[in-house]
Amino acid sequence: MLRWVRQQLGFDPPHQSDTRTIYIANRFPQHGHYVPQKFADNRIISSKYTVWNFVPKNLFEQFRRVANFYFLIIFLVQLMIDTPTSPITSGLPLFFVITVTAIKQGYEDWLRHKADNEVNGAPVYVVRSGGLVKTRSKNIRVGDIVRVAKDETFPVDLVLLSSDRVDGSCHVTTASLDGETNLKTHVAVPETAVLQSVANLDKLVAVIECQQPEADLYRFVGRITISQQMEEIVRPLGPESLLLRGARLKNTKEIFGVAVYTGMETKMALNYKSKSQKRSAVEKSMNSFLIIYLIILLFEAILSTILKYAWQAEEKWDEPWYNEKTEHERNSSKILRFISDFLAFLVLYNFIIPISLYVTVEMQKFLGSFFIGWDLDLYHEETNQRAQVNTSDLNEELGQVEYVFTDKTGTLTENEMQFRECSINGIKYQEVNGKLTPEGFSEDSPDGNRHSLMKEEELFLKAVCLCHTVQINADQTDGADGPWHANGIASPLEYYASSPDEKALVEAASRVGVVFTGTSGDTMEVKSLGKPERYKLLHVLEFDPNRRRMSVIVESPSGEKLLFTKGAESSILPRSKSGEIDKTRIHVDEFALKGLRTLCVAYRRFTPEEYQEIGKRLREARTALQQREERLADVFNFIERDLELLGATGVEDKLQEKIQETIEALRLAGIKVWVLTGDKHETAVSVSLSCGHFHRTMNILELVQHKSDSTCAEQLRQLAKRIKEDHVIQHGLVVDGTSLSLALREHEKLFMEVCKNCSAVLCCRMAPLQKAKVVRLLKTSPEKPITLAIGDGANDVSMIQEAHVGIGIMGKEGRQAVRNSDYAIARFKFLSKLLFVHGHFYYIRIATLVQYFFYKNVCFITPQFLYQFFCLFSQQTLYDSVYLTLYNICFTSLPVLIYSLFEQHVHPHVLQSKPVLYRDISKNAHLGFKPFLYWTILGFFHAFVFFYGSYLLMGEDTSLLRNGQMFGNWTFGTLVFTVMVITVTMKMALETHFWTWINHFVTWGSIVFYFIFSLFYGGIIWPFLHTQDMYFVFVQLLSSGSAWFAIILIVVACLFLDVVKKVLYRHLQPTSTEKAQLTEAGSGINCLDSMCCFSDGETACTSVRRMLERLMGRCSPTRVNRCGISLNSLCCRRFSYKLEPDEPAAIDV
Repeated sequence: MLRWVRQQLGFDPPHQSDTRTIYIANRFPQHGHYVPQKFADNRIISSKYTVWNFVPKNLFEQFRRVANFYFLIIFLVQLMIDTPTSPITSGLPLFFVITVTAIKQGYEDWLRHKADNEVNGAPVYVVRSGGLVKTRSKNIRVGDIVRVAKDETFPVDLVLLSSDRVDGSCHVTTASLDGETNLKTHVAVPETAVLQSVANLDKLVAVIECQQPEADLYRFVGRITISQQMEEIVRPLGPESLLLRGARLKNTKEIFGVAVYTGMETKMALNYKSKSQKRSAVEKSMNSFLIIYLIILLFEAILSTILKYAWQAEEKWDEPWYNEKTEHERNSSKILRFISDFLAFLVLYNFIIPISLYVTVEMQKFLGSFFIGWDLDLYHEETNQRAQVNTSDLNEELGQVEYVFTDKTGTLTENEMQFRECSINGIKYQEVNGKLTPEGFSEDSPDGNRHSLMKEEELFLKAVCLCHTVQINADQTDGADGPWHANGIASPLEYYASSPDEKALVEAASRVGVVFTGTSGDTMEVKSLGKPERYKLLHVLEFDPNRRRMSVIVESPSGEKLLFTKGAESSILPRSKSGEIDKTRIHVDEFALKGLRTLCVAYRRFTPEEYQEIGKRLREARTALQQREERLADVFNFIERDLELLGATGVEDKLQEKIQETIEALRLAGIKVWVLTGDKHETAVSVSLSCGHFHRTMNILELVQHKSDSTCAEQLRQLAKRIKEDHVIQHGLVVDGTSLSLALREHEKLFMEVCKNCSAVLCCRMAPLQKAKVVRLLKTSPEKPITLAIGDGANDVSMIQEAHVGIGIMGKEGRQAVRNSDYAIARFKFLSKLLFVHGHFYYIRIATLVQYFFYKNVCFITPQFLYQFFCLFSQQTLYDSVYLTLYNICFTSLPVLIYSLFEQHVHPHVLQSKPVLYRDISKNAHLGFKPFLYWTILGFFHAFVFFYGSYLLMGEDTSLLRNGQMFGNWTFGTLVFTVMVITVTMKMALETHFWTWINHFVTWGSIVFYFIFSLFYGGIIWPFLHTQDMYFVFVQLLSSGSAWFAIILIVVACLFLDVVKKVLYRHLQPTSTEKAQLTEAGSGINCLDSMCCFSDGETACTSVRRMLERLMGRCSPTRVNRCGISLNSLCCRRFSYKLEPDEPAAIDV
């Protein structure tokens, strides 16, 4: 019983075996000792809270924040002891912050619940009791037979039993899982493929044994045991039999499958990876500042407590005649009194810690992130894709990047492959007008105008047409001769492929006369110059990153068993025993030097005895439940040997537009670019040179093809020495995957020293985890630089997640990189605006926001501290409780929030066209110790001026009213508070460079609101208030001309020195940014907008209307283009600058 209770509570989970046994249609054995396994139900749960746990769980998470927990303690102290201020002063702001955050998180979770209910309640059809039963998705159990129709998504992970096709195959698209839009073929085992009716399926007696759920989308190991006529047939099950939840059925009327993984155990749910929380440098600085201000708070509280008791050492001050102690106070413990007084001072000064800072920063990040999506300059019209933000927590980190790690294929290049050259039997060929022409021959030469293919050429092209995973549009395969003209030349067939290389090769082969026309069951059809040939597909040896090749075993029309293999030259050439190996190796290197992607093609003939042995080994490996991958790898290596080399292919992947300009701009901004790619050395170097990553004048250093630690270490030492000797010129480093593994093992420090002294680094032949290791190496180095990783494929995910900022490219290799990234853009060229404009703005805005918050709270609390020297540290408060509560919430909150959303201290085009300005904000320059010290000292200075200015002007002669009536302490406190609200608001106005009508409205509106609120609050007797010390105080203060004079004089005195300091620094020691501001002012640029640039002459109302249309989804980039608005007319101008000596005089943007 106790064990059962522990299991239910989750402390003692039941033992799980390595495999699960599933009885199809839940026909369990009839013997009594069978105990069915327990499986998860089919509910998907993406929500975080329930109705019952929302309040406690949300409160627990919020009070884990230091500032929230601190204010909770202060609030409890105010409730427990007699403090100078009401508990409402701490409780109300805390309640406001907690409530706003809880509402935001609750709303987001409600949306998740709504989406979950929609998915879990979707109608599905299940085979039960000999018929189809309609039920809800959440009711599907493991073992149920489910029917899925065309264009429907699979509600669970299913093992395919049958389809409407005789061979039991179906086509699916996994775009929602991995972004691949190609059609993938899945097949049922022959024994169940024939069961195409509900009645037949209901009679099926079978058991599936498979592995326990795991997240890998492409791995599934199992076997099915079918009972037929008193015998058991065992068939292997692999990824080709598994239909994943979230995938969609295509080109197939219906399928039947058995549920093997349900609910949160499906592969889709297991891939809901909770990414490690990334924290920005600004957030870390913010926490450091909070600790410093906590120390200041404790110092002020302890000092005030000590001075109170020092003052009360004199008897006349200890118990004055007007404030005699009670008997209880005289007899109370001195230690307890000291602690009580300390806590009271702590409460009095607690507002030096800005409670609303967190909520303001969260709002700024959340609202500010919309500007990236709205920016039309980041919109890619061809693919109709705009930039997207997956996390808003790292906006300001975009302005701090020091290293960019980028993939090559699909990131720097288009991932659009075009066949360029090939090598067949040691001869190079090019495609000329749809014909394969040997190098050196033209169409006019005698041999250049051939209509037939030589035997080697035809075999090579057949190998290309048979060894692939390409699919053809189903509509084009219906007619046997549909895609052909009378002359035997193919009309364009629509091919689908997960690999762009394969698609380019199959299309090239079809253009020169050998056409892959599709598959029918296990038969592959090829037409060679119009003559049809059928090859029976016997086995597919799937591609994997370790082997770096794929193979097919086919039976030719003559009955011969053939193996066709294609892959990287490093995996094919060593396994080839015949063919023009040396010539082909030379051609492969030549292709690579041209920047082409290379593949080698080979084949092997099997004798009947060899094929029988191979078939037996493959069957044993594929039916194994334990170590299936290792056994298959051994068998594949046994098969793929003694190859005869046919040739090699060269496919071009053209560069994306403006790659060179973007990389050069990153270099000018002080950002180092590292290219991490899986391509071979020569190809990677060629592309690096063509994209501007390596300059032609750069000294290229190499650390490649090292097999031992000693040789690698020696080479590293030589490279370090060479860099020191030639320190004048720029160096570029090339390192391959094997050498990198050796370097990182024992020579990490030396390797890092070499890398940091190189202007550009290229890592080739990299595995995905090696990419992440390189990023981690830089990220954790002593300098702790901010890193950014950008890529487009699943192999870039680990790198993207490891870097401080991860950016996914919406490319052709799926959406895994985009889903796991922090930001996603359509093209690499957009990176420059993302960093130089958005990153720059976000950093400046939030840096000012954070420091301004601490500044205004120092201004707020320091007069309270100074006032204690004039009231014998009696803990009398200077401000009214309502003012204490509303200062951060209402009176001073909006101007800084609007500033942090709209501020543009330099025009966006200036920032983008002058990347050197990015250096001004690097290394957290605006949130370092010096800026923090400046803002803190400024806060203390202004606070002293508020307090002592008011004291000097009014303290000695308080009869400032015409009737001789005197001012009291509440009037003095209100004067200080009024001066403070005006000054801190005006200080924000001085920091603002870009004024919109919204800035004007909230800046001057905040001051006006304060005056109106104070008049109503103090001008009316409110019946619900227990005491009203402020009654008529504010009206009386404003009726005094002397008070108005004091307010104006003190505000000017505070801000005058600040203005003088700004003017002197701007003229004597201007930064590059300030020079750009002066240039901008001289250029007459007046069209500024945070979202994007609009044409001159637009009014503020037009800009706001457009912003609201965007928020409502009515202003799409397509609609803007339909309106005839050109981005060039909106944004593009030519500016002239007075630049540094090494920069161009005029820049086009």
